[in-house]
Amino acid sequence: MDVTPQQPPAAPGPDHSPETPDTAYAPPCESPPALPPDPASLAEPPPASLRTTLRRAAVGAVAGAVLVTGAVVAVPDEDKDAAPPVSGPVSRAMTATTAGSPASLSDLTALIGDRQSWVGTHPSDAQSWAVLGSAYVEWGRRAADAAYYTRAEQALKRSLNVQPGDRGNEAAWVGLASLANARHDYVTAKKWGETVRRRQPKQWTVYPELIDAYNGLGDQKSAITAVEKYTELRAGVPALGRAAQMYRDRGWREDALATAQDAANRAKTTAEKAACLSRLGDLAWERGEPKEAVAQYGAALRTDRAHHASLAGRARALAALGRTDEAQRDYQAALAKSPRPEYMLELGELYESLGLDGDSVNQYTRLRKALSRAGTQGVDEALLLGRFEAAHGDADAAVEELRAEWDLGHRSAAVADALGWALHRSGDSDSALEYARKAVDTGGQNASYAYHLGMVQRALRDFGPARRNLEAALRTNPRFSPLDAPSAQEALDTMGLPPAGGPQDMQPAPPPAPPQAPAPPPQRTDPPQSPAPSPAPPKQGAAGPPAPSPSAAKPSSSGAASGH
Repeated sequence: MDVTPQQPPAAPGPDHSPETPDTAYAPPCESPPALPPDPASLAEPPPASLRTTLRRAAVGAVAGAVLVTGAVVAVPDEDKDAAPPVSGPVSRAMTATTAGSPASLSDLTALIGDRQSWVGTHPSDAQSWAVLGSAYVEWGRRAADAAYYTRAEQALKRSLNVQPGDRGNEAAWVGLASLANARHDYVTAKKWGETVRRRQPKQWTVYPELIDAYNGLGDQKSAITAVEKYTELRAGVPALGRAAQMYRDRGWREDALATAQDAANRAKTTAEKAACLSRLGDLAWERGEPKEAVAQYGAALRTDRAHHASLAGRARALAALGRTDEAQRDYQAALAKSPRPEYMLELGELYESLGLDGDSVNQYTRLRKALSRAGTQGVDEALLLGRFEAAHGDADAAVEELRAEWDLGHRSAAVADALGWALHRSGDSDSALEYARKAVDTGGQNASYAYHLGMVQRALRDFGPARRNLEAALRTNPRFSPLDAPSAQEALDTMGLPPAGGPQDMQPAPPPAPPQAPAPPPQRTDPPQSPAPSPAPPKQGAAGPPAPSPSAAKPSSSGAASGH
């Protein structure tokens, strides 16, 4: 369904939105749903037809749920006699999200249009305001349009004004946690998430938000606990996806791959299947298998042509294979639909690696503007801005940005790595070492983190560990970056090979030589001499026994002859 920015989408219904099998391909909605007028003016919208009004009332009553990053929070249904929802994209969106799965963009668009119109005539419907606000969050996240976050905040606050969270509207609190995560405000997301968990510990929809918040804060222990609880409360494809991500973050690649493949095998809806295949592409890319990554991303795009993350992922893998023209095409297509700043940075670095300096400068200029615009709309982009400035701009400014991020409590492996690299680039490699080590220790098997640590150690002339980490980076993913992978190889080449047998000071001392036996005394060669005369008898009075007489000293001849 195509929707122009000026015209809200028509409410889907049985007369123009026939039910189609989910496996059948429908052209995705490539235009975002129109933003509604300011909420203050929504009390008096154009009147809807009676049929449309009755249908929307039925949907609003029985949905009883709030869309939150692909999940739905169940809320009480006050209209027990309401008819079931009609077939069509709104129903499909609610069905998908009730299971905790993402809705397709076209169905999400229809849901937003439907709820916009409904709250216009029912401004006191807290549930529908929460649905609308959370749907805005999801659309803003996918389309990389922070303007929807502002509208989401307005809608969620409107919901809480009508019905406070402590009076049964925890769904709006979960929506605020989702909004905070989308804005990279992990402290606030944690606050809202833990508030809901304390009141309703079995409310499974809050756990994905807690997982994202804990990961953003670098609290791996709490994130693992939240994943385990989510899996216990809501086993299925979404929980498998979260578990695969947890294994990946811990460096358990085999477990991550097996779990992600299990999720892909079980996925049923188009959007769910595409997300699972894209995750398999990410894992293949990270372990240095770009051909496999291209295949997985391609399968995701054949499933859902509107899966923009797979376009950017395939571009990354194509660049690693040297298919740079195709990579540029995919990056540009992804940016046309979802202008995410991280895609802009990747494309700019690809241009720079190809010597297209003008294109890279233009891309970096576009990136700066996008980051600035997101900042004015409440999105914390300090991490990406710091990464960019450290590598391509003002390293001192990057250190300032990232230190502030660290002080906020955002102490993930990604922030540690970026801060360490910024410190190194600013000339303070001694301070950089601590953060670079933390990133490698807690960030799984990430080639970029290992490269940064190796370069910091090389600057500190700690050549043995530097060589090991640079080799680990290239062994993990030989083409992890069009700029940094060649730099890693060059650094290894300039350090040369280690000395044969290892460093000199690492060899044991040779054993001492055994003591040599003293040389025998030389043999005398003097001619034989006659027997010495018998000693003279001692003088009288000398000590000792008396000397025998001469006759006693010699045996008799008769005794010698007899053998005695």
